[in-house]
Amino acid sequence: MTIDLAGIRIPDSKLAREIMELVQDAESALLFHHSSRVYYWGALAGKRRGLRSDPELLYAGAMFHDMGLTHQHSSADERFEVDGANVARDFLRSHGIAQQDIDTVWTAIALHTTPGIPKHMHPVVALVTAGVEMDVLGLSYAEYSDVEREAVVHAHPRTAHFKEDIIQAFYGGIKHKPETTFGNVKADVLADKDPSFRRGNFCSVIRASAWRG
Repeated sequence: MTIDLAGIRIPDSKLAREIMELVQDAESALLFHHSSRVYYWGALAGKRRGLRSDPELLYAGAMFHDMGLTHQHSSADERFEVDGANVARDFLRSHGIAQQDIDTVWTAIALHTTPGIPKHMHPVVALVTAGVEMDVLGLSYAEYSDVEREAVVHAHPRTAHFKEDIIQAFYGGIKHKPETTFGNVKADVLADKDPSFRRGNFCSVIRASAWRG
């Protein structure tokens, strides 16, 4: 289901339709609808903040951002964010998208769980993270109108227990490679779900390095 919020809509293009089909086939309904909402939240935030971005690139970043949590796209040793960014890169490259635009989408996905940095970068990078933060954490919730929130959630429903469901989805996608959460918010997910998980420690890594001093 697509909606139009004062001109904000899913791009009506062959590229966007193929992205939608690919992601819908690969992801659970939970992740697909979450990613779709991320696009709308990000686009709405861009309009409010005066950040102009290519809708197709923003859509690609939003829709591919969690592909690394799927079994078929999860690597053995890369961060799930990098896995998703690589899926987007390969897809966009196969469709003849300019390398500069591919790099922008790759960066948006790779950094979407790294707070404090994306907002200073290219609008696509900033807005993918803004969309994720709104949908998962409720950041800037009050800046969206009741009409906007209701329309987006009607088109792409949240599950009855979305908060726990999305935490479980994150956990399922990273539990086999806990080392990739070092220095990242996903370490919080493992700590919440796995009592045996031990975080990597930056200071311990420094002290264990081969350098003397």
